[in-house]
Amino acid sequence: MLRWVALIVVTVALLAASAQAKLIAQTYNSGFPEGHDTYNGMGTGSDGKIYYVISSPLYNIGAKMFCYDPRADKIEPLGDITEACGEKDAKTIVQGKSHVNFVEQGGKLYFATHVGYYSLIDGMEKIGIPPEGWKPYPGGHFLAFDMKTKKFEDLAKAPRGEGIITMTMDTKRGRLYGLTWPAGRFLRYDLAKKDLKDFGPVSKEGENGKGENYRTLCRSFVVDPGDGSLYYTVGDGDIYRYRYDRDAIEMVAGDNMRKDYFGLYDPTSAGHMGYNWRQTVWYGPEKAVYGVHGNSGYLFRFDPKAEQVEIVARITSAPSQRCGMFDQFSYGYLGFALGPNGRTIHYLTGGPIYVDGKRLAGKAKTAMGESKGMEDLHLVTYDIREGKYTDQGAIFFKNGDRPYYVNSIAVGKDGSVYTLSRITEDGKTRSDLIRIKGPFKNK
Repeated sequence: MLRWVALIVVTVALLAASAQAKLIAQTYNSGFPEGHDTYNGMGTGSDGKIYYVISSPLYNIGAKMFCYDPRADKIEPLGDITEACGEKDAKTIVQGKSHVNFVEQGGKLYFATHVGYYSLIDGMEKIGIPPEGWKPYPGGHFLAFDMKTKKFEDLAKAPRGEGIITMTMDTKRGRLYGLTWPAGRFLRYDLAKKDLKDFGPVSKEGENGKGENYRTLCRSFVVDPGDGSLYYTVGDGDIYRYRYDRDAIEMVAGDNMRKDYFGLYDPTSAGHMGYNWRQTVWYGPEKAVYGVHGNSGYLFRFDPKAEQVEIVARITSAPSQRCGMFDQFSYGYLGFALGPNGRTIHYLTGGPIYVDGKRLAGKAKTAMGESKGMEDLHLVTYDIREGKYTDQGAIFFKNGDRPYYVNSIAVGKDGSVYTLSRITEDGKTRSDLIRIKGPFKNK
């Protein structure tokens, strides 16, 4: 019954959303002109600071980590990720990305590194072939960053020269979990024992496979802090559980993500996430997972105890819901997180652009020479307890430009939303930090 009420509330909100507010984002310059798109790679520390990694697509310039202090309004460079991994002078393909959000425990931020330099082989992105004089990518690392001493600690390296595309941490039990790219090997690292275990591929041959053996890999792990179980999905829609008590993986038998509302997908084809969930959070008051299915934009609730997936509401932007079309980014958006009150989801998602009542279509060239869809970035909030959806409006820079290639989020203690976006200044484009000042009320 509550879920039907939530759907009704969303419908009413859409009808009231004909005049959308404009949100103005402040842009920052972290001093990294080579910076490129970051997926996840952010977090809000217990000290109130915003920690983030800006990626690099180059073979010889690695990703860099920064910290923004809202009280001092100051950005501090924290270090080069390749150097943190002990590979500064190794002449191996650098650590170009962190594709995961930070998880804090005991004054340290835990995260993982990923490759950012690719080669196109048989029409698919693969780990980059090293130029002459350079060695292959050595593999992603689990890292820790001490917020007080500002020192990095290299914990473990992924096997077989693969990056780590997905990660989370069981902070109660001191275990890190990762998924490698492109083969999709499940990793478990025990901090106390300093023990790395490789469970092997868990989703066919992952994004390294072809045809029947190809599967897009899950980008979001979520831990049940009660019993230490970890949950993830595969492209076919099955949900899997890592059992802490048995150090083993099993399929959840009760339900899956193959829902008509999410759409119909061929999990053996690229260009979408299939039936994978896109991004998830653990919601303690209900001991449940809340997440978004990427392409369809449906918010769902997964109850691990009942082994049941339940559709809650569609949380795409109001313009998207009015036109009834999928958003242009077929993978869906990763900017999905709980706010400081612990119950309000903040979601950065796309929205079609209308001029004189007509939806714009096609592509526009960017300063980086790539095409982007004609789409606004919207901030949507959803109060889980109240079942209330609000499209807070489309986001713009002061000069009228739109943020784009946005797939990260951190919500500050004051409710401000931070993300990483492409920014064009003086004819040059970089990816960098932006802030949408909060807090935001559910209207």
